[in-house]
Amino acid sequence: EEFSFSKLLEEVNTLFSGQCEEKGLHYNCRINGHLDGYYIGDNIKLKQVLINILGNAVKFTPEGGRVDLIAEKTGGFDGKSTLRFIIRDTGVGMSKDYIPKLFDTFSQEDETAANKYGSSGLGMAITKSIVEMMNGNIEVDSEKGIGTTFTVTVTLMDSDKHEAEGDDSIDVKPEDMTVLIVDDDAIACDHAKLILEKEGIAAETALSGEKAVEMVKLRHARREPYNLIIVDWRMPELDGVETTRRIRQVSGDESAIIILTAYNLDDVQDEAVNAGVDSFIAKPLISDTILDEYKTALKKKNEKGHREHRADLKGRRILLAEDVEINAEIMINVLGMKEMECEHALNGRIAVDMFRESPEGYYDAILMDMRMPEMDGEEACQTIRSMERPDARTIPIIALTANAFDEDVQRSLQAGMNAHLSKPVQPETLFETLEKML
Repeated sequence: EEFSFSKLLEEVNTLFSGQCEEKGLHYNCRINGHLDGYYIGDNIKLKQVLINILGNAVKFTPEGGRVDLIAEKTGGFDGKSTLRFIIRDTGVGMSKDYIPKLFDTFSQEDETAANKYGSSGLGMAITKSIVEMMNGNIEVDSEKGIGTTFTVTVTLMDSDKHEAEGDDSIDVKPEDMTVLIVDDDAIACDHAKLILEKEGIAAETALSGEKAVEMVKLRHARREPYNLIIVDWRMPELDGVETTRRIRQVSGDESAIIILTAYNLDDVQDEAVNAGVDSFIAKPLISDTILDEYKTALKKKNEKGHREHRADLKGRRILLAEDVEINAEIMINVLGMKEMECEHALNGRIAVDMFRESPEGYYDAILMDMRMPEMDGEEACQTIRSMERPDARTIPIIALTANAFDEDVQRSLQAGMNAHLSKPVQPETLFETLEKML
């Protein structure tokens, strides 16, 4: 029968990620290459095989070890796909002489292991018979004291069905997407990046929540936000929920955020949603699932956007710091398109004086050119931010510069600016930035 492959892996992962955590083992599940979201076959038998082998892997692996599950497609022909599952552990292992006896009923290599870990019982004998019933194959490689690797190969019928599809009215082109992957596991990051790039999606990685927040700040300031941010739930320092919360503080809702986990999310789901998480995906990543969840997140965002009222720019008073008269004239005209008022300062020092002498709340925002005589934009911003008045810390200050290099953006952020626009500034980009900040 037709079944969801990602759902099958999710159920297996939820079971064994919890068991491994309780025993102090590192559990990892990943997909090599592309696998479809649905196949036709006996998913109950396949799940039983994986559970039996993984159960023994956990049982015979001491604390501090690791258990890996790898799924990959090795071939396809005439509407069928051959899938290979590799279950690898760093457990007690077996001698080469014992391996042929492994699938005998109640077989156990030595009494010590039986007393310490328990017998493998009927598990492996049944596992082999199930695999053979599915016209599959099972192989074992093991070394005593090193660990064991089981390789299960089965052939399943292909399905035309895809994962629960996102809204068809939302057109998502993978080649137009940029995704940030956040995971403290470098191998998991690289693997996720590979999966996305095979689908034509540009991907960047961050090995910690702190690094992710920095990268989002840069992108936000350059007005080039990530379309999607995929965050692992379990990370040291900042976990996925807290990372999401800080990203939302920096960039609002301009990126969709999906939490990725191998664990049961019931205990943290409400907190995650309140922090700004749009959706959840079970490990391992499947490209179809990512795109569909992204579509769902976009639909929610669009619906939310329709309900929210953006700031009205009419009548807003902007302080413009710009030393080149023609540039200032152009900007004043652009602001006038939305009936905003503009007061012009010829350099940073004059802008600082105008702000200092104005009543609190007089200006709604400051547009600050970065390169000016007497006092540049960076120093002017720092001076304003250090003033002893409430609006000095809260007024939006937007950097204007001919450079869009990361170091320039980083400097403007460190000076206390809220965003960074590259010249020539596009009117719609300027209006959108001001609407979000006011």
